[in-house]
Amino acid sequence: MTVNDRNFDDISHKFAKNIYGTTKGKIREAIVWQELENILAKYPKPINILDAGGGQGQIACRLAKLGHNITVCDISKQMLDLASHQAQQENLTLNFIHCSIQNLDKFIDQPFDLVICHAVLEWVADPVQIIQSLKRHLKKEGYLSLMFYNYHGLLFKTVTLGNFGYTQSGLAKRKKKTLSPDYPRDPNQVYQWLIEQSFEITNKTGIRVFHDYLTNKSKAETHFDQLLEIEKQYCQIEPYINLARYILVTAKLLN
Repeated sequence: MTVNDRNFDDISHKFAKNIYGTTKGKIREAIVWQELENILAKYPKPINILDAGGGQGQIACRLAKLGHNITVCDISKQMLDLASHQAQQENLTLNFIHCSIQNLDKFIDQPFDLVICHAVLEWVADPVQIIQSLKRHLKKEGYLSLMFYNYHGLLFKTVTLGNFGYTQSGLAKRKKKTLSPDYPRDPNQVYQWLIEQSFEITNKTGIRVFHDYLTNKSKAETHFDQLLEIEKQYCQIEPYINLARYILVTAKLLN
């Protein structure tokens, strides 16, 4: 972990209210889960899964319910406490590790069948180091599920809002310690980093390709099922993937 990497201990309480409990959070979880199910279908039995930067543990607990062996790490103690509480409420057994992804070597010595790392790259100063760390904990032929905040989606949204000054400043954040990511990622850069680390990209999925661009925000609530169906229909088709607020990449480790 570097001094510029984000720790959410100070605002962990905001996530449940501002992200997970909203229509954008529900769409994100639904699309992510759909792709995770596609990965899990490749395995005939429960597998060992690492959720790196697993936050409040929503995905981890859902995977544990299916019988998979789950390890969750996060640099935020408050986030891990929330995840542990959720697991206890659901009578689930998970392994929790309080550390950064870069320091996982100190706690883990066995590789995993699947490594999940969602919404982390946009908060760290050295994303390649994160990918290298994730690779070390993945079995050969294992899968990486990597989701990141998309620079193109942010740029498109910023311009449509008329925030031209913010656009001309290079989308630099004005305030520290907000829920707006520090380092939006260019998808082509991320894809190249994965290829350089011996990953084969097997799928790309856009998360919220339409939701965030609705001019009538109330429609996300009143017509949620219709919106979700449209999101699912177009989430793996260009040019919509490249305009999504997040991009979810599934990649197989070749060697």
